[in-house]
Amino acid sequence: MTSPIERSLVLVKPDAVRRGLLGEIISRFEQKGLAIEAMELRSMDASLADQHYADHVEKAFYPPLKEFMTSGPLVALVLGGDQVIEVVRAMIGATDGRKAAAGTIRGDLSLSNRENLVHASDSPESAARELALWFPKL
Repeated sequence: MTSPIERSLVLVKPDAVRRGLLGEIISRFEQKGLAIEAMELRSMDASLADQHYADHVEKAFYPPLKEFMTSGPLVALVLGGDQVIEVVRAMIGATDGRKAAAGTIRGDLSLSNRENLVHASDSPESAARELALWFPKL
């Protein structure tokens, strides 16, 4: 019996795109055996930022986060695989790149809490909500 295939939204953030880390990050997901079901280079406008981060709009840290996330192009990915949400979260590491474990994407490539290269859905519920925002036709 096999586990059901799960989907996760992953955003390769503007800092990673600016730094030329897109290939490195995508390569790690591919080497792990995760399937790229959709991928799009795009920008996050203010409206999409407010929808994506709806739980955080009223928090003090949100305005600088919104400014950062709308500062340049990013890559939105739909990754699929067995327990993909848990697998991707382990691969990207702790939110604060300064504290993330070596071997994780953030641990190896990030020195920031806000500019931490990658966003990934944290639960099946958030994945469903985020995927509907970013890839409504999927």
